[in-house]
Amino acid sequence: MTLKQRYITTLLLGTLLLSACSTKKDAAINRNWHALNTKYNTLYNGNIAFEEGRVTLNDSYRDDYWDVLPIERLEVSGEVKLDSEDNNSNFLLAEEKATKAIQRHSMDIKDEERNPQTDEAFLLLGKARYFDERYIPALEAFNYILNKYSQSDKLNEATIWREKTNIRLENEDLAIRNLKRLMKYETLKDQEYADARAMLAQAYINLNVPDTAIQQLKIASYYTQNKPEKGRYYYIIGQLYNEIGHKDSANYAYDKVIELNRKSPRVYMINAEIQKIRNTVITEENKEKVLEYLTWLEGNRENRPFLDKIFRQVAEFHLEQGSDSLSVSYFNKSLRATENTPKLNALNYENLAEYNFDRNSYKYAGAYYDSVLPNLDENSKKYRIVKRKLDNLEDVIKYEDIVQYTDSVITLYELPVEDRIAYFENHITELKRAQKAAQKKEKDKITEGFASFAKSKGGKENKGKFYFYNITSLGYGRNEFKNRWGNRELSDDWRWSNKAIAKVSEATGELVAELPSDAELTQDEKFSLDFYMDRVPKEVMVIDSLRTERNFANYQLGLIYKEKFKENFLAAGKLENVLASNPEERLILPSKYNLYKIYEEEGSPLTASMKADIIANHASSRYAEILLNPQAVLANDSDSPEKRYQNLYKKYNNQEFLQVITASEENINRFTGDAIVPKFEMLKANAIGRLQGFEDFKESLNYVALTYPNNPEGKKAEQMISEQLPKLEPKEFSPETDSKGTSNWKVMFPFKRSNNEKALQLMELLEKSITDLRYRNSVSKDIYNLEDQFIVVHGFKSKEFALGYAELLKNNRDYRVADKNFVILSENYKVIQVHKNLQHYLNTLITPKP
Repeated sequence: MTLKQRYITTLLLGTLLLSACSTKKDAAINRNWHALNTKYNTLYNGNIAFEEGRVTLNDSYRDDYWDVLPIERLEVSGEVKLDSEDNNSNFLLAEEKATKAIQRHSMDIKDEERNPQTDEAFLLLGKARYFDERYIPALEAFNYILNKYSQSDKLNEATIWREKTNIRLENEDLAIRNLKRLMKYETLKDQEYADARAMLAQAYINLNVPDTAIQQLKIASYYTQNKPEKGRYYYIIGQLYNEIGHKDSANYAYDKVIELNRKSPRVYMINAEIQKIRNTVITEENKEKVLEYLTWLEGNRENRPFLDKIFRQVAEFHLEQGSDSLSVSYFNKSLRATENTPKLNALNYENLAEYNFDRNSYKYAGAYYDSVLPNLDENSKKYRIVKRKLDNLEDVIKYEDIVQYTDSVITLYELPVEDRIAYFENHITELKRAQKAAQKKEKDKITEGFASFAKSKGGKENKGKFYFYNITSLGYGRNEFKNRWGNRELSDDWRWSNKAIAKVSEATGELVAELPSDAELTQDEKFSLDFYMDRVPKEVMVIDSLRTERNFANYQLGLIYKEKFKENFLAAGKLENVLASNPEERLILPSKYNLYKIYEEEGSPLTASMKADIIANHASSRYAEILLNPQAVLANDSDSPEKRYQNLYKKYNNQEFLQVITASEENINRFTGDAIVPKFEMLKANAIGRLQGFEDFKESLNYVALTYPNNPEGKKAEQMISEQLPKLEPKEFSPETDSKGTSNWKVMFPFKRSNNEKALQLMELLEKSITDLRYRNSVSKDIYNLEDQFIVVHGFKSKEFALGYAELLKNNRDYRVADKNFVILSENYKVIQVHKNLQHYLNTLITPKP
């Protein structure tokens, strides 16, 4: 071919190619060129990205087999998204390719699409948005296909996807209508028909109509040729039958799942096996067979990924049969085998918590309930129930720890010196034996690690290098430090093992020190007999303090077991321990009365003797009155704790702060252990703050927060400490130079509280002046401290206005107020009342006028 012929041929081909690229020319070559480009280039890459995104979703998604499974394996956030920010990159790429195919290859000529692949592009666009949880944009794409491409072969598929989207948007009724219309008027392929029925089932599940959902899923499972889908549909049918109480039908559905065996994911089969066992009533005749079958499931190598669920089912079987130790063992096995399944963890921890709770091991129960919470949604009802149980147990755990600690110290104190030495020698021997065993285990572990590391590339490269790169040296150094110093936190003065922790004693209200734990001891201290002997208190005063702590803790435990847990036997034991331990006077009577109520409830023969004891030895008490004449006391209970609190609260509002403080202390001692005591403490703290100022208020609030951390008042005090005290703490006065604006000013007349009559007369005169002058101000009498008070006129908008009013009172012949006074900014008045620093204010900003 000559050069001229080549040139002409190239020119012709280029012209043909350029003309074929046009999307505005309706020619066969144009339609075919754009269709081929759309299908085998842009859409091909888009579909690959879309499938990769689906695979990623499937791999990361974890079904919750404790609830009815969704028809579609898709984890949703529950948020309605409108843009594509921070979403799956594969779906974004698929959307980009679909958009590119539409923009570059759509041939919309005279309102008719000439490229037969454009509807495929819109379908891919909608599906990518759907899996990206952008349902509104996805709906737009599916509706565009249905409205624009009336001759498309993708109309049925687009309709099903649109109704999927409607269901995600909680438009179930609309989806049901549209799907029924589709199946009635259109001819669907088997898979399309199965998908439509499955989506109908999902809509009915959402609407809580399980029986109708079951019928739809049965049809879907018959028509689908996808075996994993078939297994999922059968499993959901079983779950729905369980939900409505038809266990035989559920087991029939689970059998269908099991029959699929390896044709469907094994996870469906294992869960179906477990659900069948859960639906089986265990009897003497079949229990051996069930246990044998569970043992076979546990031993099957193919079931290793599902051992967490199998172990849990074995645990439940043993629990039902009363084999407690075996059930606890398997619950723990299930926990160790669990990976990233919070709900299963929560169920196992809850079972262990309830096991310990039922056996009155409240400390262990509390620890397990504490482990349940991180595995639950904070907004769920279950979380709130478990949190309430844990809150109730916190006090029990705290007081049981106090009793255990004080008992052990007092017991050691009371032992003869020889027995005490023998006790500590045995303790040291046990510690040494345990340490040797632990060191051997650690050494074997390190040796195995060294051997495997030495064979690795890193081991060969790091041999003989810098200390921190040499695993042998590093491991040796770490163990030496631990053996010498024990477990130490990274903090200042970490060498000091005897750093005590201060806490407030609930029994005495004083600060007490706790001894360091064994974990804080050095190696030398752990094995020193002298060290242990020196730790035992020798002062009688210390032991008496510990006895007081123990009695108070036992009393609180008695009330908690009686009131919260209805464990009368435990409660009686604690209260009897209190009475047998020479308690403080304030604990004797309430302990006896609560014991009387327990004996009465249990029908004990001790009821009469306890009643006689209270009447004989505490005749003037309210408890004796109740026992002698309960109806009269209840009918006119003016001396009840609640009534006393109400009366004191009225006094607080009347600014009788000193009476509130003294009466609160009296009531706290009188009603020790009663639920109303924290309320008296909080009222007392507020009265102290109003009368004595910020520092005393802060100290009182801290006491309430530390002493009653689980009561509403303790939590309120903690909140006030963190939120309100920082706002009240500043002592600086605001400058009072601004004479204009919207500031609030007051006129203050200081009086001694001993001169109260004159203060009240002035208050009456001031109220008259405000009425006469038609001012909108108000007058109050405010207590400052034990000696001083103020008559205050509030509500002046400027300093000049307040000064003018004071001058008018002084010169007007109707009033002639000669009492000294001064004008103050409201913000500064608040500082004075909070910090009780009136004199500093007067010396700093003002000189009182005569």
